[in-house]
Amino acid sequence: MPPSRKQAVLLVDGYNVIGAWTDLHDSVPQTNGQRRTKHNPLQSGSQADLEAARAKLVEALINYSAFEDYETKVVFDAYSRDAPAYCEVITPNLSIHYTDFLETADTFIEKFCAAFRHDLQYSASRLIVATSDRAQQLTAIGFGAEWISSLQLISNVDFSATRSKRRHRPQKQSSGRFLFNSLDPKAQARLSALRHGLPLDDT
Repeated sequence: MPPSRKQAVLLVDGYNVIGAWTDLHDSVPQTNGQRRTKHNPLQSGSQADLEAARAKLVEALINYSAFEDYETKVVFDAYSRDAPAYCEVITPNLSIHYTDFLETADTFIEKFCAAFRHDLQYSASRLIVATSDRAQQLTAIGFGAEWISSLQLISNVDFSATRSKRRHRPQKQSSGRFLFNSLDPKAQARLSALRHGLPLDDT
């Protein structure tokens, strides 16, 4: 059975978003157990910092992609890592793509945009590219994709998280009251009696 088609494919320039998302680098843990503040892992060059920031970004996008029903592909540059490109499927909604040796995320995104409309599995899907790189914005739009900035993606993720919390909180708190209020008066009286250990009135 083929997988269900998502609302859209979201292509994320991973390091571009990390650079714009202060929450991802204001609390990157240090090895001594303390917390970094106002620190950008992209500027430090520390592999541990980058890994922590990537993990936080992926965690946030897992929830966002599931809530919005997006197929999200997060792209990270290989930089100087001498290894072939590979993909990690994290959830049915999200995968991580590491570029080939010396290949940039920009190149990966451009190739994906160019091939997108010719891929039958995406024939009826939207493509959204999330980056604040100006050249990539123009490339995405040129191939007919939608574009959002890294800051807009951050805002969307935060807003989606708030909506998700609001959607689930009332269900847990009011489900019992909703059931109670849907009963007729006699049934409500019997249920109240049971809750309080009172004898039932069957008249």
